[in-house]
Amino acid sequence: MAQPTSPPHLTPQFCFSEGTLRAFLRISRSSIDDSITQNLNALVNPARKGFDPASTSQRSPRSSAQQLDGASCQNFKDSVLFPSWQARSDVLHYCGLVATSPDPNDPETTERQVEAAREQERVVDERLDPYSGRYFPKEPRTEQLALLLRQEKGVENIVRSRTWDVVKQRCGEPQGDWEDAFHSWRKRTEEAS
Repeated sequence: MAQPTSPPHLTPQFCFSEGTLRAFLRISRSSIDDSITQNLNALVNPARKGFDPASTSQRSPRSSAQQLDGASCQNFKDSVLFPSWQARSDVLHYCGLVATSPDPNDPETTERQVEAAREQERVVDERLDPYSGRYFPKEPRTEQLALLLRQEKGVENIVRSRTWDVVKQRCGEPQGDWEDAFHSWRKRTEEAS
């Protein structure tokens, strides 16, 4: 069975490193959500004593929608799926706070100020060149991070919805969305601690 995603050490530098942030989210999603069918299949007949060659001697047709044991499904959700979702939620929440906070350490602040001052001093004759009046200032890295987080939150919602559809199908979950199940798990874990 897959292991839950462990949360990274959160710092503003982690958030501003787009590659590191995306890599964490990609790896977490691929190990749990993208392979949800394989993770749930591992709950059907987990290897207890290692590989048994006799298990491949006969082929038995299995329905892809085979119902799983309720206890093992619940254990998987409580110990792997929801903790991984929580780790990603914590990262997105923390980086959201970083994106909305002032950034005194932005290395490009002076460059943007010089560029803006240069743009104000420039004389533009749009009759000669109608496109010369265009000015596209470079966004601060907090705005770039906010845009990235909006995209990743949208991806996260899609990934969780698809994962939850598979979990509902295989585990016989009552009709409900992932948000309700995730929030009730959070409530249970908060009460237990």
